[in-house]
Amino acid sequence: MATAGRDVLVAGVGMIPFTKPGQSAPYDQMGSEAIRLALKDAGVDYSVVEQAYAGYVFGASCAGQRTVYQAGMTGIPIVNVNNNCSTGSTALFLARQAIESGAAECVLAVGFEQMTPGAIPQLFTDRVSPFEDFDKICDELVEVELPLALRYFGGAGEAHMKKYGTTLADFAKVRAKASRHAAKNPFSVFRNVMTEEDVLGAQVMWPGVMTRPMACPPTCGGAAAILVSADFAKKHAIKPSVRIAAQAMTTDRPVALESKDMMELVGRDMAVRASKAVYEKSGVGPQDIRVVELHDCFAHNEVITYESLGLCPEGGAQKFIADGDNTYGGRVVTNPSGGLLSKGHPLGATGLAQCYELTHQLRGTAGERQVENVRHALQHNLGLGGACVVTLYEKAS
Repeated sequence: MATAGRDVLVAGVGMIPFTKPGQSAPYDQMGSEAIRLALKDAGVDYSVVEQAYAGYVFGASCAGQRTVYQAGMTGIPIVNVNNNCSTGSTALFLARQAIESGAAECVLAVGFEQMTPGAIPQLFTDRVSPFEDFDKICDELVEVELPLALRYFGGAGEAHMKKYGTTLADFAKVRAKASRHAAKNPFSVFRNVMTEEDVLGAQVMWPGVMTRPMACPPTCGGAAAILVSADFAKKHAIKPSVRIAAQAMTTDRPVALESKDMMELVGRDMAVRASKAVYEKSGVGPQDIRVVELHDCFAHNEVITYESLGLCPEGGAQKFIADGDNTYGGRVVTNPSGGLLSKGHPLGATGLAQCYELTHQLRGTAGERQVENVRHALQHNLGLGGACVVTLYEKAS
């Protein structure tokens, strides 16, 4: 949980269009271009950056240095970050801590990923998997044979269906909503609009539980943010319009394994605790939120996360969807970017891409995606195994 300290401002953000595997530039070029864009957006030179946190999951040691060095070789600390799918927001978390604690005045967070087609493989087969204990529970609860992520999140979706009466059509509505939002985002890997019927009629991955479009695609991309202190902003005549009001990072507790509940296995408890900590620190509640970028790696996880973040009551996701409260014209616009489902999910870049979208929403510069009357914006980024980062942004005074 973030402790009381100095204000942390988002001075600049940068992002490149996401692409399918095999169609991207090399990881270092994607990351360095995102850095260049973030520096330009902030109006500062790389020479004033005091620390850098580089997030990626699939890459060799010191890939962060390789990437950041293309912006400059100034001898600053560069920390490589790997926290599964929450890697990008973990880099942001560390950058925010450095500013808030007084360790630095201007910090770079960058995330990038160069992925391969298909399901994510287990790379190291000669040693114990970080998911070993989780896999045992998943094997007890899920009988279908599918790649790891599909079993976990499909199983969580199935658990939600059994407990609350959620239907496959509900997940399809969420996926169709993502496509409508992404159609207005030039950075999205998929911009084709799908109807609920299109999603339901697509290739079946798990009968009665999942069709192919309900799973996010492997993606390549890069995104970055420049965080600064208020003193630094004043000294360098920067006028940031976005402040990090609160941020929390959580990892698993015993309930993840002991509850024998697939929703807990994929991080529901982590999300509940992180969001509650953020609401408590900021004095802002879910009723005050008008826009959210949340971790919709599967349509199923978006549905579960509505409840975890308090956007609707427990068991209330189906009504939340049916009422259109998750999109424009409703109570809170979820994933105006198109989310992981349509924008794409380059693991190391995802958390910073969420930051990019919400920064522009708060600035009022999100174009066709702009949500009205935005004063606060919420970000949720989840990694199995596990870690969850929830961040609340607000308009800076």
